[in-house]
Amino acid sequence: MNHVSSDLSADDLTIGAPARVHHPALVLFALAVGGFAIGTTEFAAMSLLPNFSADLGIDAPTGGHVISAYALGVVVGAPILAVLAARIPRRTLLMGLMGLFALGNALSALAPSYGWMLAFRFLAGLPHGAYFGVAALMAASLVPRERRTQAISRVIAGLTIATVVGVPLANAVGQLLGWRWSFVLVAVLALLTAILVRLFAPLGRPVAGASALRELGALRRGQVWMTLAIGAIGFGGLFSVYAYLASTMLAVTHTAPALIPLALAAFGLGLTVGNLVCAWAADRAQMPAAGATLVWSAVALALYPAATASLWTLLPVVFLIGCGGGLATILQTRLMDVAEDAQTLAAALNHSAFNFANALGPWLAGLAIAAGFGLPSTGWVGVILALGGLGLWGVSVLSDRGRRLPNR
Repeated sequence: MNHVSSDLSADDLTIGAPARVHHPALVLFALAVGGFAIGTTEFAAMSLLPNFSADLGIDAPTGGHVISAYALGVVVGAPILAVLAARIPRRTLLMGLMGLFALGNALSALAPSYGWMLAFRFLAGLPHGAYFGVAALMAASLVPRERRTQAISRVIAGLTIATVVGVPLANAVGQLLGWRWSFVLVAVLALLTAILVRLFAPLGRPVAGASALRELGALRRGQVWMTLAIGAIGFGGLFSVYAYLASTMLAVTHTAPALIPLALAAFGLGLTVGNLVCAWAADRAQMPAAGATLVWSAVALALYPAATASLWTLLPVVFLIGCGGGLATILQTRLMDVAEDAQTLAAALNHSAFNFANALGPWLAGLAIAAGFGLPSTGWVGVILALGGLGLWGVSVLSDRGRRLPNR
């Protein structure tokens, strides 16, 4: 098996120009393994919350702060690491990020107390956004411009497949051997990713003129902020339902606890299908695909309150809601376009925006539940957020037309 070429010029890694590599499929596979590792730890930690909370001597609400610490690490780490590493070759950077991710998860497995667990989960979250941002840029460099969103979707597919395969696996390992071994599993996957990236990914060189100052220039572009806002608001609807799905199934649908993984798997399958289909559509009409995905999400979320009455109606609607997760892939490519020569920071910030959505959606849904509207009302909260994202999408499209930018 031949390895990919490692003597690429900066031009070889320009978005839209196919990189001269022998095995792009292997590069995408290596990058997807990293996405699988990240998706596994991000979602499995939620399912293992009762286990590590009891072992660390804290209650469940306090244990929830461990989940928040990881998300905070993502939000903080994405822009800082992207800016500081602007001049590091992408292969080297990806290996370093996976090394840091492996370290954070390995230390999480050894955490002796709640305080140390908070610190180690924050550390594990730091490389999350930067990894996906840089991996997306590398994936896009491997194929012609008209196929770059589909290439990026292959990387993100690692994360979506993790919700179907990785999370149940990590949870089973945690139940059988103890929750600490679940984090060990993720650390091993991260190290495997670093090895595969070293074997198959092009080394390349830093993009000509790359610097921390130039990357920060992305923050001066209104369309970058607009695109981030579309994700931060529009994606929140999906999380408003997902965060309370298990509780809704138990209290409203009256299903057995053993059936909850079935609904989570349906959601994960929806994420996987939506990721691939939306990427295909975005490579043909980027912003129309984003708008259509937000409309899809609003409709699917509007079906959710009525669907909670029966498991047979709930499962297909949860799948449809999951399909709306394809918005992440579309916006990843959009950020590359509007960021111009500051793509690394913009691409990394995409995941900060989605972690903001992960906090906003459940928070607003919790307010609706506390106000007495009931668990099914999380669907209506989701509708409002999806429509909010659609409104921001409309402003972005009109702004593009005013500036005569390509809307594809």
